[in-house]
Formats: sequence, structure tokens, C-alpha cells
Amino acid sequence: MTTTVKLPDSLEAALRQRCLHEGRSISEIMRDALSVYLAREPEMDSAWALGREVFGRHAGAANLAADRKQALAEVWDSRQAGRGA
Repeated sequence: MTTTVKLPDSLEAALRQRCLHEGRSISEIMRDALSVYLAREPEMDSAWALGREVFGRHAGAANLAADRKQALAEVWDSRQAGRGA
């Protein structure tokens, strides 16, 4: 199989330099690099790493669900007091 890979000039220059230094072709080095890359196991993020953006974002009263009636009554009372009722 033949593939074309577009490289930035700096990467191409480094690749050509390495080929000259090792006496190997660009194809050989690219095949080896791809083999090493594909042989690696993909790293799985932990549950913490996947959710760290949202953990703790919605922190509030820990007992809000259990004491919902009391919490709603307090909100209602504070709104009514604000209206001068």
C-alpha cells in the first residue's frame, strides 16, 4: 500500500536527517513508527478524570431531597416576606 503523508517542513527535515544518520529509508522509519504506535494499548481515563469537569459543580445542601418540603417552605416564606405579605 502506498500512502502520502503531509508533514510540516521541520518534521520532514528531522525525518530526513534521521534517515541519513541511520542509513534507512523514510518508508522504513515510518513503518517502524506506525508499528510502535499501533502496538500501544490506548490509555483509558479513570472515572475521576472523565468527570472532573462536573464533579462538585452542583454542590449544595446534602439533605435537600430528604428535606425538600422544609426547603420549599423556607423559599416560599422568604419570597412572601419580600412582597410585604
